[in-house]
Amino acid sequence: MLRMNERLGFDHNQRLLIVNADDFGMCRSVNEAIKQLLQEEVISSATIMMPCAWSEDAARWSAANRQFDVGVHLTLTSEWDGYKWGPVCQRRDTSSLTTEHGYFPASCLVVEQKAEVEQIRHEFIAQIEAALHQGIDVSHLDNHMGSVYGLETGRDFLQLVFDLCSAYDLPFRLPKAGMNVPPELTALAKQRAEQAGELGIMILDDLLGLRYALETGETYEVAKASMCALLRGLQPGLSEIIIHPAYVSDELKSITPHWQKRGFEFDLFRDPDIRELLREENIQLVRWLDVRQVQRNRLKE
Repeated sequence: MLRMNERLGFDHNQRLLIVNADDFGMCRSVNEAIKQLLQEEVISSATIMMPCAWSEDAARWSAANRQFDVGVHLTLTSEWDGYKWGPVCQRRDTSSLTTEHGYFPASCLVVEQKAEVEQIRHEFIAQIEAALHQGIDVSHLDNHMGSVYGLETGRDFLQLVFDLCSAYDLPFRLPKAGMNVPPELTALAKQRAEQAGELGIMILDDLLGLRYALETGETYEVAKASMCALLRGLQPGLSEIIIHPAYVSDELKSITPHWQKRGFEFDLFRDPDIRELLREENIQLVRWLDVRQVQRNRLKE
């Protein structure tokens, strides 16, 4: 059985990296930043949040620029106090997925405690189908805020995600390592990764990213040093680094208190020092579309 590196045409010791911009479709400031990064080819891919207000803009652009790698950021949470979104599915009951005001809850804990599996299934299908209907060549699936991983209570929704990955023949953001799970869930996380492999769903060797929130005293140079450390520490195999880039604007500042960190993450992979480090370390950027092709070719092996 060929390992992922070899399936992608690389030596088994090669360090392969996907740089994915999350939250495409969240707002205009995010959309314009992600479009620029994709066009400059300094990131590998993005994932779109179909429930969000600016998803139509992101989807229309993605459909017109199918050479770029765009997946679906499966969404069950709506974390900002003054900026909310809710289910895409309108033909089925989704009441277990929403607050009394009709929006997704702010936390993964509430999702794990209250969401009904079949309602999640209908909502995720609606999100994927909305992306496909608008002309996106969906490259993969991943998940907003980790709401399907069971990180809070151990109640995960990965079986239904695996069902959808199989149905649409798409890879999924699930690492064999790198999941920040409590010790009591480590065995379950390993079991789920093995289950994905048995089903022929392509997943990652490792998943990485900077801390989401701006830390006290954190400057761009501090964030850059942290990213450089992540890159130098990459292991052979397929890793993904998650970023949340955006243009810093009044719109972004009105939505999230972490606007400055999102501005940093827009700049990181455009930074000449980061670009040079990738070359020096012989880190090869790859796309989820490449991984999808491996998955869809697996029956030919």
